[in-house]
Amino acid sequence: MDHCPLRDREFNFFELIYVISGCGVHVVNGNKVAYHTGDMFLLAPHDRHEFDLESVCEFMVVRFGESYIKEYQWKSIDHLECILYYASHIAGSVLVNREDQQMVSLLMQNLRQAIAHQSMYNEDLIRHLVNAVIVIAGRNIAVMKPNGISSKSDGRILQILDYIQENIREPELLKISAIANQFGISPTYLGTYFRRQCNETIQSYISSYRIRLIEHRLRFSDKRVHELADEFGFADESHINKFFKRHKGLSLKGYRNTVHLNMGEDS
Repeated sequence: MDHCPLRDREFNFFELIYVISGCGVHVVNGNKVAYHTGDMFLLAPHDRHEFDLESVCEFMVVRFGESYIKEYQWKSIDHLECILYYASHIAGSVLVNREDQQMVSLLMQNLRQAIAHQSMYNEDLIRHLVNAVIVIAGRNIAVMKPNGISSKSDGRILQILDYIQENIREPELLKISAIANQFGISPTYLGTYFRRQCNETIQSYISSYRIRLIEHRLRFSDKRVHELADEFGFADESHINKFFKRHKGLSLKGYRNTVHLNMGEDS
């Protein structure tokens, strides 16, 4: 295309937009970011965006809704949850690793070929290719610095954040003493160090990350409250409800009912 057919539009699904060729400016929620061949952008529901094309451009757009997220399951890591958690923090391309840029380029070529040449098991093939792109996007997003991190922060803070995310379901491993021991930092110094690097307390970060994941479970899964309590290391339903209500002002059931009501209105 040589012009953007949809401008300042808002959708209620997710989009991964890959730039096959061309360049220009991508405008997301009023923020302008230059784009080039090989870039890939993530758009979450209710983002408003458009493209200002500087030449003829070619894009591959992968759209998926909340039903896809419910079906998306991995044994080792919640790649899609990682994407969703950081979606609101990302302005530019989600591909920051050169090797991954090359891999996504090949995957997109294969995806185009699978779409163009219909054959047996094509739907399964397309799903696997899309999932591979999601995994690569997830691991690129995981190494990006969150907004609150100082530009002068050192590499160790990113390792600490990775450790917290990997062990978010293990409360014993997220105690100050356990984290300090893991990284060879004094427990009394860890809090000061984390606040200086991230502009928030370590407990605030852990709570916010855990809350966001619980929100995703309530929104995108059918897990019951006692199952969520077990998954995130709470003693029982009462414990997780008190924790959630303290941060969100609603019980887990109340939050889920509100989300489903709003989803019904959107549809």
